[in-house]
Amino acid sequence: MTRAYVENRRTVADGLRSAVRALVYAVLGGTALLAVATVVAVLGPVLALDLYTPAVAAWWTVFTAVAVQGVPFLLLGTVVSAAIGAFVPERVLRRLLPRNPALAVPVAGVAGAVLPGCECASVPVAGSLMRRGVAPAAALAFLLSAPAINPVVLVATSLAFPGRPEMVLARLLASLGTAVVMGWLWVRFGREKWLRIPGRDTPHATGVRAFADGLQHDFLHAGGFLVLGAAAAATFNIAVPRSVLDVFTGSPWLAVPLLALLAVVLCVCSEADAFVAASLSAFPATARLAFMVVGPMVDLKLLALQTGTFGRAFAVRFASATWVVAVTSSALVGWWLL
Repeated sequence: MTRAYVENRRTVADGLRSAVRALVYAVLGGTALLAVATVVAVLGPVLALDLYTPAVAAWWTVFTAVAVQGVPFLLLGTVVSAAIGAFVPERVLRRLLPRNPALAVPVAGVAGAVLPGCECASVPVAGSLMRRGVAPAAALAFLLSAPAINPVVLVATSLAFPGRPEMVLARLLASLGTAVVMGWLWVRFGREKWLRIPGRDTPHATGVRAFADGLQHDFLHAGGFLVLGAAAAATFNIAVPRSVLDVFTGSPWLAVPLLALLAVVLCVCSEADAFVAASLSAFPATARLAFMVVGPMVDLKLLALQTGTFGRAFAVRFASATWVVAVTSSALVGWWLL
């Protein structure tokens, strides 16, 4: 065997070991994060009896729920992100999407249906697409549509609203419409200085070692912001009295923005939010539709993840505009179908 062949085999073996090590670290890190959150939720009130109140117990419960829901999908997203960055050539992505960003946006929005994950998974994937040369507008349309219109979410919606296929169709149309409109708005009004594309200024590596490095970096980086978002969601969840919500149930004009705001602070996983929406039976159907459309696109943990990945200047502007477009889209589709 030649020296070049031996060196090549050694490089491949080292890369495989690095990939396995990074995957093990990510899985163990996710498991540890879930275990810590669960232990803290169960033992926290016991270890701090002086602070044990119903409000504190509710805070621990919400924090644990958000973290437990988010970590598996965050791990899925980072695996997909690392795989795209390491193994998918830029020319493949350029061939799949039209060169014109305005035309690439609806294609990317529809492509979001193929990723069975929640919003935690979509952020690192969108960042990886941008690093690979995909137009930011198209990547952002994918970011919004993937957690909202994938088959798992639509099936869950049909189960939560049995006998009401119009609710599934309304969610599909309102969510896809919001993603496409936001992509086009970025084409028209977006500024490059607002968006910090992750890894844009660093040389791009490929192969197994690049996959391992990307997986380890993305998971550890985004995991910290997921925890911050979960803590913020738990804090806001106990700060608003439930009696306040009852005031708005009788008015559609107030119910829609209220449930849209509630979706932001509750941070329910997109694959479970339909069941929460179905339980809010006192609210009009359009308001519950807004809850399901806004939640996968704008919530506190997603805002934290976007801030850590793309920068605060982008996250604040993008989340605010997305909320307005999602509420408007929900109101129009709800008026039409529901």
